[in-house]
Amino acid sequence: MASSPGILTHWPWEPLGSFKYIVLGPWVMHSIYSVMVKNHIDFTNLFVIPLLLWRALHNQIWISFSRYRTAKGKNRIVDKAIEFEQVDRESNWDDQIILSGILLYTFHMIFESVHNLPIWRTNGVILIILLHAGPVEFIYYWLHRALHHHYLYTRYHSHHHASIVTEPITSVIHPFAEHLAYFAMFSIPFLTVLATGTASLGAYVGYFTYIDFMNNMGHCNFEIVPKSLFSIFPLLKYLIYTPSFHSLHHTQFRTNYSLFMPIYDYIYGTMSNSTDLVYEKSLRKEEDIPHVVHLTHLATPHAIYHMRLGIAWLASKPLPSTSCWYHWLFYPFTFWVTLLNWIKPRTFVIERNRLNNLSLQTWAVPKYQFQYLMGWQNQSLNVLIENAILEADKKGVKVLSLGLLNQGEELNSYGAAYVRRNPGLKIKMVNGNGLAVAVVVNTIPPGTTQVLLGGTLTKVAYAVVLALWQRGIQVGTFHVDQYDKLKRSVDTNLANNLVMLKATSTKVWLVGNGLSEEEQMKAIKGTLFIPFSQFPPKKLRKDCIYHTTPAMVTPKSLENVDSCENWLPRRVMSAWRIGGIVHGLEGWEEHECGHSISNTDKVWEAALRHGFQPLNINNS
Repeated sequence: MASSPGILTHWPWEPLGSFKYIVLGPWVMHSIYSVMVKNHIDFTNLFVIPLLLWRALHNQIWISFSRYRTAKGKNRIVDKAIEFEQVDRESNWDDQIILSGILLYTFHMIFESVHNLPIWRTNGVILIILLHAGPVEFIYYWLHRALHHHYLYTRYHSHHHASIVTEPITSVIHPFAEHLAYFAMFSIPFLTVLATGTASLGAYVGYFTYIDFMNNMGHCNFEIVPKSLFSIFPLLKYLIYTPSFHSLHHTQFRTNYSLFMPIYDYIYGTMSNSTDLVYEKSLRKEEDIPHVVHLTHLATPHAIYHMRLGIAWLASKPLPSTSCWYHWLFYPFTFWVTLLNWIKPRTFVIERNRLNNLSLQTWAVPKYQFQYLMGWQNQSLNVLIENAILEADKKGVKVLSLGLLNQGEELNSYGAAYVRRNPGLKIKMVNGNGLAVAVVVNTIPPGTTQVLLGGTLTKVAYAVVLALWQRGIQVGTFHVDQYDKLKRSVDTNLANNLVMLKATSTKVWLVGNGLSEEEQMKAIKGTLFIPFSQFPPKKLRKDCIYHTTPAMVTPKSLENVDSCENWLPRRVMSAWRIGGIVHGLEGWEEHECGHSISNTDKVWEAALRHGFQPLNINNS
């Protein structure tokens, strides 16, 4: 919000929240009624919704592409962070698409000449180009300068400039009144071609696409315009702006006011002196080489929309445990992405962070949880994971941590298989299980004397049980086979703390994958479920408390945190991922993989020392 909001700051449909699209309902229903009842087909009217969908898709493509490029670091302009506050502020970027739909429908009702426009008219296209290069660019330049006057800036334009580091959708984050002024300006070409009888659907779609393309490109935080373009066509420097040109406007404020054509900044002397320098410096910026890489994978097919490269406002919220209604709307696209990932998978960068002097990246294997459960997929999965490890090692990465199911006993012996097959690895392999054990043990409420163990036994489960026995805490189980396995795992004295239960009154359950619904229903009211696995249990009991999977709250010094890690809350990170970061911060030289587990007390104390904090149950 602007520092001193003026009139018409808020969008009229803001109180509707996520139901704001119903404001288009009457117009859409009128179109359907005209076709179905009156048998009147007007292609201009019917074309509005496809145009709005295209604009939304076009913007989303830029969002994903920009976040991917800035995560890699190549050609990045401003090396600062984006946080949740900016994501929340920019979550209404689609409001201007709704407004454009309402205005297009209004034009259709007012002007008879809009009805049944032809597909293409060359003279109309040329006229729009000339009108944009002339009146539109000129008016915008002076309007933009006026918006930087203290009175208008504090009431309107400061909302846009709250984003120092821009993303494509930053381009349309303005108060309602400011958007009205912009639409009035952009209406000049639209209304002129209508008045001259040269309008066409192609011209309208092309102009909207041009505006969106240039807006999105100019607000990317990486340079994309090649220097060779200006070498071949020197005059283009006056006609096409670059991301670095507009980035300077967001960092210096009083320079580079032009819309898409810098010519007016040259004419009126408002061009920043550092424009060329920043442009060339950005082009030379090499791809980031991180110190630590966390290798994860996609949880479910619809998780692609909740990852950082997906839909920004979804990525800023925890991944829901079940499919939502909007996932069905995306199903056709989800299907093709899943198919492509199956046919030609390729590991990709999804996020970059910085903690103190440590550079961090997250890479994703384009495979889903259900594929890790298919034994016949193990070979292809191991090839992908191992290739990612070798690529990171070749780049000079110091530590690589294995997230989610990228580490597994049957898949790769908890990561040890890669070390055995590549004895020359310089990179340190970390599965983070030592910290996961420490988090689980320290999550158990003080004063607990007995816990119940449920779900499939894993290396983490065995280590947790051993740590609890050493603290004198009794561990119970419902299953005879688990009882026998646990009893054989340690000496007789510690095993005295193992009990076989038929019913339980304990209110602390340690649960892993494989916890059945029947077992959950045996829990008494108020039971605390603490997962020790990478995936959370299905929440069946409303009268019980479910903690997250092993995780910690990240320190405030962790930069560029604008998305949630799977189902975890904001600024919370899984223990397996933190384990790799701590490994890098401490400079430990040993691998943590296979059946060995790092000293849990040592890694826990190191995590706390570097600012990671236990996750409060009430906030999980």
